[in-house]
Amino acid sequence: MNTVAAVQMISSPSVTENIATARRLVTQAAEAGATLVLLPEYWAIMGLNDSDKVAVAEPLGQGPIQDFMSALAKELEIWLIGGTLPLASSEPEKVINTTLVYNPQGEHVGRYDKIHLFGFTKGTESYNESKTIVPGKHVGVFEAPFGKVGMSVCYDLRFPELYRAMGPVALIVVPAAFTYTTGHAHWEILLRARAIENQCYVLAAAQGGNHPNGRRTWGHSMLIDPWGAVKAVLAEGEGVVHGDIDLMFMDSVRQSLPALKHRTM
Repeated sequence: MNTVAAVQMISSPSVTENIATARRLVTQAAEAGATLVLLPEYWAIMGLNDSDKVAVAEPLGQGPIQDFMSALAKELEIWLIGGTLPLASSEPEKVINTTLVYNPQGEHVGRYDKIHLFGFTKGTESYNESKTIVPGKHVGVFEAPFGKVGMSVCYDLRFPELYRAMGPVALIVVPAAFTYTTGHAHWEILLRARAIENQCYVLAAAQGGNHPNGRRTWGHSMLIDPWGAVKAVLAEGEGVVHGDIDLMFMDSVRQSLPALKHRTM
């Protein structure tokens, strides 16, 4: 079996502070035996304004955020999935909200740009990611030692067709910054649905608390097995959740209920 972990943070507007927090928590996960660690969405910066992330956007392959992730993966000899960071885009006032993957040698081996951009308005609460983010266009998967891993980010969770386009995977990762409002209503049920319908493990790393910009995120980072059972969860606050990927259990689920083979659409 392979141990995986999700890091939960309450990121601030300071990239330096967030890097220090990520180092501490990822190291904690590795010391607990995790060989693959997932950071949350926006782990490197949750600005006072949505546009703050544009100022710290990095070109692919360059910059302190990417240098940190590469060096930490190599130092701890883990697979590190960097939640999301702001990559520079062709539009000066916007970024690409990107997940980058590093192997135990510190090499960049995978990328996914968030496709579905969050929009939500309820009372005084309002979000519109399209104002500062350019959407991605391609499904993201990579090969880990225990099998194929499918990548998604936060709002993607509401679009099951994205996960079908990945093909059979052993693990789906979901770095997120779900709002308290939407997380309370939908977070766990959507994560469990993705695990059940794709008959794979789901590892979700969330932002979880009250941020300096006034936003409150839901947290509840968790690992879910292919039968839909929550194997580990952290409600709010900084911390780590971890558990094992049991390929024999996954295969038994797929054999006893071969839903993936029964698809006709």
